[in-house]
Amino acid sequence: MMKKTLYIMRHGQTLFNIQHKIQGWCDSPLTQTGIQQAKIAGKYFKDNNITFDAAYCSTAERASDTLELVTKMPYTRLKGLRELSFGKFEGEPEYLHPKIDPKKHFGDYYVQFGGEDNQAAQQRVNQTLTKIMQQDNQTVLVVSHAGAMMMFSDLWTDMQKLRQSGFTNCSILKFTYENNKFNFEKIINF
Repeated sequence: MMKKTLYIMRHGQTLFNIQHKIQGWCDSPLTQTGIQQAKIAGKYFKDNNITFDAAYCSTAERASDTLELVTKMPYTRLKGLRELSFGKFEGEPEYLHPKIDPKKHFGDYYVQFGGEDNQAAQQRVNQTLTKIMQQDNQTVLVVSHAGAMMMFSDLWTDMQKLRQSGFTNCSILKFTYENNKFNFEKIINF
């Protein structure tokens, strides 16, 4: 199997991002800044002659809106690319998040509130991205979410380095995929 390329990108800034509200499976619209971030990311791909054979995003509108600003190509929305579910904490202030061990993310903390277990979410995202990369596409764009991207990346690289690199809305992680393994290449921040 030949080496393939995955660009996985976080959605643009949303209303809940600037209001510091927990946003997993709930949704809020892109801000004007978020729209600009997505357009800048689209320009990056265009300026670097990066074209995609396929594009995917989570089922959240903030992800599909971002993707539509980056490229005009058809795309597929997949539930497997969604953010972690925070259950009853959806839409609540971010300061209510528990203090966490960065290596464990949130563990199973949110399960008691109707949310999702971190391990389960991590496997969901990893399995979805693996299925995507096993298809007959050479270069793929995926728009997802910060937590989903960090959990996935934690399986394949040092997530702490990503966090410290300035990872933010519309940051792009470039991975190669070969022999059923992802290899982190670089982070692209704007």
